[in-house]
Amino acid sequence: MKALPLLPLFLLLSSAALAQAPKPAPAVPAAPAAPAGYDCLIEPNQRIEIRSPANALIDKVLVERGSQVRAGDTLVLLDGSVEREALAGAQQRAESESELRVARARADYAREKFRRREDLREQNYITAQDRDEAQAELRVAEAELALAVDNRRLAGIESQRLNAVLRQRALRAPFNGVVTDRLQHPGELAFTGEGSRPILKMAQTNPLRVEVVLPVGLMGQIKAGRAAEITPESPLKGAWRAQIKVVDSVFDSASGSFGVRLELPNPNGDIPAGVRCKVRFL
Repeated sequence: MKALPLLPLFLLLSSAALAQAPKPAPAVPAAPAAPAGYDCLIEPNQRIEIRSPANALIDKVLVERGSQVRAGDTLVLLDGSVEREALAGAQQRAESESELRVARARADYAREKFRRREDLREQNYITAQDRDEAQAELRVAEAELALAVDNRRLAGIESQRLNAVLRQRALRAPFNGVVTDRLQHPGELAFTGEGSRPILKMAQTNPLRVEVVLPVGLMGQIKAGRAAEITPESPLKGAWRAQIKVVDSVFDSASGSFGVRLELPNPNGDIPAGVRCKVRFL
């Protein structure tokens, strides 16, 4: 019997083995990885401009750019010399009783004079005209007394108004924060109004606010009160816990996103504002 060639026999056996081998299961696509975080921005809670409430000369500026201030600290002193002199005069008029005593004396004299003239008229010693003149003098004296009382009361009101004006000559910090810019100096004239140049600019750094824009698909998962972890961009290090305060209910249809604001405590001022970051919701 003739022997079969070795190569065709090997190929025949290999084909049979491959046909009997089990086929591998189809590959399952891997689930997309959860994002490491969403881009965000740490900003001051609020920024304000310190302006003068009236046109006045700047007397002193007590802070510089970068100064840390607390609520109620005096930042700027405006010239109030005119108001102080007017206040002294108003207080003098409000406390003085000279005009009031003179008016009372005249009213008492006119009252007594009218009483005597009335008695004399009843006895027909004087004419009715003399009695009427005494009565008119009494009415004038009583009106002058009422006017003196009103003038003293108005002087007290004017004193309170000037005190309020003088308090406005000291510009104070409305919150704890930092002075971000100083735009005017002593000797310059500060003007009032929105179009006027501010004297100082301030930012509130405790708490800070974190702004983040999220895809619409996360709506319903993100709710006010939920905690989050904030990680700043390099070279800053650390991670801080914040809390969601505002979730926008109006979407941006162009980008398919909505805004979220978080509150980040910063009691020691260690966290800088104006820093890009990543937020991860817990």
